[in-house]
Amino acid sequence: MAKIITYNVNGIRSALSKGFLDWLKAANPDVLCLQELKAEPNQLDVSVFENAGYHHYWYPAQKKGYSGVAILTKRKPDYVHYGCGISHYDAEGRVIRADYGDVSVISVYHPSGSSGEERQAFKMVWLSDFQQYINTLKKERTKLIICGDYNICHQPIDIHNPKSNANSSGFLPEERDWIDQFMKSGFVDSFRHFNKEPHQYSWWSFRANSRAKNLGWRIDYNLVSENMQQQMTRAAILPEAKHSDHCPVLLEIDF
Repeated sequence: MAKIITYNVNGIRSALSKGFLDWLKAANPDVLCLQELKAEPNQLDVSVFENAGYHHYWYPAQKKGYSGVAILTKRKPDYVHYGCGISHYDAEGRVIRADYGDVSVISVYHPSGSSGEERQAFKMVWLSDFQQYINTLKKERTKLIICGDYNICHQPIDIHNPKSNANSSGFLPEERDWIDQFMKSGFVDSFRHFNKEPHQYSWWSFRANSRAKNLGWRIDYNLVSENMQQQMTRAAILPEAKHSDHCPVLLEIDF
């Protein structure tokens, strides 16, 4: 049984200063997909991860203190692929993939469109390109676990106030349509597969005491190829981990 966790840490150095390493040892994932590192490996002591029993693979953004993804894994992958092959996305450090036999685990950090129209437009083009990238990848890697911060709430149950956020980036009709179609292209939302209850979120604004009031959004997902659905055994959101404005999301799967 493999325990896979996705976690947008909103700065790995900041997270480490808030007890991230103790959490990592306690949570003990087999594979940890990280997003929004905001650092390069030479800017911190990576030996702490090795001492905790992990191989680690980093794909930072070219711009300092921005974006970046990584995979920490107990078992050494057969192969690690960096980027998605589109240079202006790869400059932002958004995709890294680890292959284990016929299964691939991807850590992805989808763009946010909340800073304005330009980035929202960038996000929508990215979403289209990402779907094409995955469609192509699926031809050779048929078993995918795509973990990460999608920056989209799928349905009203996934956001604390769907009415007032109807025109907010992350809950726009076109974004919701995209993630709906993406799932329908062959993926299971592992958390919703096991958990049908409302008020379960993975991100909270730093404003207005949102986390204490649980005024959140569920934007972090572990999406699993439909052909592996029977191998999933459990999924959970882990809101007790507080090193970021996001929290970790867990998937247990036999592969």
